[in-house]
Amino acid sequence: MLLYWILLPIVWVLMHIVYRVEVVGRSLIPRGRPIVIAPNHISDLDPVFILVVVFRFRRFRILAKQELFRNPFIGWFLRCMGAVPIDRGHGDMETVNKVTEDCKKGTGVLIFPEGTRSKDGKLGKLKSGAFVIAGQAGADLVPCRIIYDTPDHRMRLFCRMRICFGEPIPASDLRITDPRHQIKELRALRTRLTDDLEELYRQNSFEPAPLPAPEPNPGTEPGT
Repeated sequence: MLLYWILLPIVWVLMHIVYRVEVVGRSLIPRGRPIVIAPNHISDLDPVFILVVVFRFRRFRILAKQELFRNPFIGWFLRCMGAVPIDRGHGDMETVNKVTEDCKKGTGVLIFPEGTRSKDGKLGKLKSGAFVIAGQAGADLVPCRIIYDTPDHRMRLFCRMRICFGEPIPASDLRITDPRHQIKELRALRTRLTDDLEELYRQNSFEPAPLPAPEPNPGTEPGT
């Protein structure tokens, strides 16, 4: 835990030296109650960037794919930041249940609903893990969109970035009480979060807004 408080200020300084960071909607993140932050995923550093700009006095739990922990240094760093490995291919319910219990007790959770990094900056198909954890923990789900100002929309040194938070999906909307409707309700929640994340991109993209269509010249007949 001590290493977390040592590393976090160092990362904050390095992040603001190497990147030009803008945060949008940070005030929308609920305080004093369980939350699950659900960002898109482009870079391996995405979770670190989010932790730095959110900053809580308790470590978040970050669900990270097991493969990242094979490198001893990266694994050590991730664990210091609160990450826990999850075996995505084998239904690792033990890890999911542990993280859910931590969330119930007030520990924030960071989980990437796409399950993997995007290679082109576009949002991929969402999985259900974030909704299951938030629903069982009674947590609000906070949409988060990371946008890099680069031609290929991927992270580059010294690039500009925006980390954007949207209106939380309240815990009451995430609770599935009838297992018979679980698949249908999870599908609707995935669609809802997808729409929220795409709207965050539309509102905050670095791409210039399209020019308005020219108004017709008064007195000119259409088609002439």
